[in-house]
Amino acid sequence: MRWNYRELRFARTIMFTVEEINQDSKLLQGVRLGYRLYNGCGSENVVRAAVQAVSEGKENCNGRMLGLIGHSSSGVTQDINHIVSPLSVPHLSHLSTCACLSNKKIYPTFFRTVPSDFFQISALLQLMKYFEWRWVGIIYSPSLYSSEGLKTFGKLSSHYGICIEYSVKYWKSKSHDHVVEALKTSTAKVVLLFMSLSYANSFLSKFEGYDIPRKQYIGTEAWITQRELATVERKNILQGTMGFALPQASQPGLRDFLLQLKPLDEPQSEIVKALWGHMFGCSFTPSNTSVMCTGSEDLLGIPNGYADFKEFRTEINVYKAVYSLAHALRSLLQCSNGLNPTTGKACVNKSEVRPKDVLEHLHHVNFTTSSGDKVYFDENGDSASRYDLVNWQISDNGSVEIVNIGIYDTSLTQGENLQLINSKITWGGGNNKVVKSVCREPCPPGTRKAINKNRPVCCFDCFECPEGTISNKSDSTECMACPPEFWPNELKDKCLSKPTEYLSYKEIMGTLLTIFSCIGVFLSLLVFIIFLTHKETPIVKANNSELSFLLLFSLKLCFLCSLTFIGRPSEWSCMLRHTAFGITFVLCISCILGKTLLVLVAFRATLPGSSMMKRFGPLQQRLSVVMVTLVQVVICILWLSTNPPFPKMNMKHYKEKIILECDLGSAVGFWAVLGYIGCLALLCFVLAFLARKLPDTFNEAKLITFSMLIFCAVWITFIPAYVSSPGKFTVAVEIFAILASTFGLLICIFFPKCYIIIFRPQQNSKKLLRVKVQARGL
Repeated sequence: MRWNYRELRFARTIMFTVEEINQDSKLLQGVRLGYRLYNGCGSENVVRAAVQAVSEGKENCNGRMLGLIGHSSSGVTQDINHIVSPLSVPHLSHLSTCACLSNKKIYPTFFRTVPSDFFQISALLQLMKYFEWRWVGIIYSPSLYSSEGLKTFGKLSSHYGICIEYSVKYWKSKSHDHVVEALKTSTAKVVLLFMSLSYANSFLSKFEGYDIPRKQYIGTEAWITQRELATVERKNILQGTMGFALPQASQPGLRDFLLQLKPLDEPQSEIVKALWGHMFGCSFTPSNTSVMCTGSEDLLGIPNGYADFKEFRTEINVYKAVYSLAHALRSLLQCSNGLNPTTGKACVNKSEVRPKDVLEHLHHVNFTTSSGDKVYFDENGDSASRYDLVNWQISDNGSVEIVNIGIYDTSLTQGENLQLINSKITWGGGNNKVVKSVCREPCPPGTRKAINKNRPVCCFDCFECPEGTISNKSDSTECMACPPEFWPNELKDKCLSKPTEYLSYKEIMGTLLTIFSCIGVFLSLLVFIIFLTHKETPIVKANNSELSFLLLFSLKLCFLCSLTFIGRPSEWSCMLRHTAFGITFVLCISCILGKTLLVLVAFRATLPGSSMMKRFGPLQQRLSVVMVTLVQVVICILWLSTNPPFPKMNMKHYKEKIILECDLGSAVGFWAVLGYIGCLALLCFVLAFLARKLPDTFNEAKLITFSMLIFCAVWITFIPAYVSSPGKFTVAVEIFAILASTFGLLICIFFPKCYIIIFRPQQNSKKLLRVKVQARGL
């Protein structure tokens, strides 16, 4: 015979509670409760007992049954309720936790003082989510409690991101090879044992000798606090096991009452006598094989399952169930002005109490026990849900300490209802740290998670974020695009400010261009000094020294204006660089144009009767330079007043960096400036070409022709190079064009004259000029 000591404690708790209620003169005035206990061994006996209880309750008023308490098993409770519900008999359970029993359409008279498995499963899923256990296995028993619990777990698991690798059924009497295979080959490191106490004991007995990889086992309230399951052989399995248990409770006097059990006090109970003989190895009848029982043996003197308890995690629910019936009866018997204050119906005499009346008032029960626990039922007949999270810590000799490491309380706000004390935890799995149980490691930042339709949702794929996007947290399902001013780092987990690029003085290209610009200024200044020193010589006077000095000044400005293109663009630098470039170049070309016209006019004036020199004297030369330059000034003023250049960040050319550049503002204005310069350059070239056969010792026709040829070639080449050059190279091309064309003008026009002045001073004479003129027949 298999003894269930826990059920005996439940029965004794009913006796204690009824006795306590009857001793309370205020709770049920003039009414005493009675009880009848039935053998709960075997489901058939229990159902037979339920039928017997209902039928016997109709005999007389003294024996009327007003409520039924039990059973511990959800499956048996289901069968019992199908019997008592048609008779409207209140049915309370202290340990039937199946969530299916909350269905009031099927179980209308059912109530329970133990939380529904719906809340336990929610707590289990929150625990798994807390420790990142996304990949779990489940072993369950063939009972209503386990099968319905598995269904609920499966429905809720996706909401918490938990996946089930396998769920296998364990049978006591059948082969368990499939369970061994699942435990050995699975990758899940966490295993939920969803089974009743008897199945848990059977499972541990059979598997304690197997060489199974270490796992983190999770238990349910049905067995997680039963110390008798712990042995030295099972330490490999149970060490570090966690689970949610009914909360610890204490009730004054209950422990002493349970330990006062004596066969002499229950002489009519054959069960108590048989149990006593089993525990102490004695007999109440003479026998040659065993000693006689005295009936006064000490329960605490030997280890036994009945006295092996430290707290009333389950017994307190029996206590609450009996008190719930008592408070429902008390509410029913209250009367005020001929009406019941709770329901507003007519008052009921205690001799007329019917089970359905008690059932009606059970819905309104709301009281607090002497130990401070609040008891009430919701619309489904469920009571308040609170659990202790416990952890098994087994020593080398097999003794176990079940340590409270947290709580789960549905009355607290979401996110705070699970509270843990991590420092108290002892872990399973062969080490003292949290095990990892995932099908796939979380997608790191910089990647996105994609569901694989052919695998469970936890077995996802990770893909690197596309260019220009990031993910800054693990398991991100989408990659976010960086703002235009930002670009992802190498790991693609954060957006960094894009580096800005512009032609700087500090970089090699900017430094070289600056040096060449300074060299140009220096050479222009050197030529200016040479010309100033030899201003009275024929070669300087030959083509209007005033225009020569103005040309040298404008060339220096052209070299200097190239510096405005270097450095970080600003509002003023953008407007200055283009306008300064346009005006200085027009000033330079207007001087060259004046010198070219002067050459032509000078030699035309030598013809008989010509008055050309009078019409193109110094005043006219100055006015021509001013007027030609003034046209460019007007163009620049119109450009700046309508749509001037401005600094902008170019983020289209390069994705990973920002080009700081000057937007032209009005493209028409920019090309008008360039076009005007081009027209003047072309005009100079044509006029110089026409004067190419004139004496070249002191005049500049040939030199201007070459210089303007170089100038035009540079700027014609500049246009496609400018359009196609990316980023700061656009500015570099523009500076190069300015420097190249300016150097071309300086070298072609002034260096030959400087060479004559310094190295061939004998050629710097009027006599030589007259000889060459006569030689050409002019």
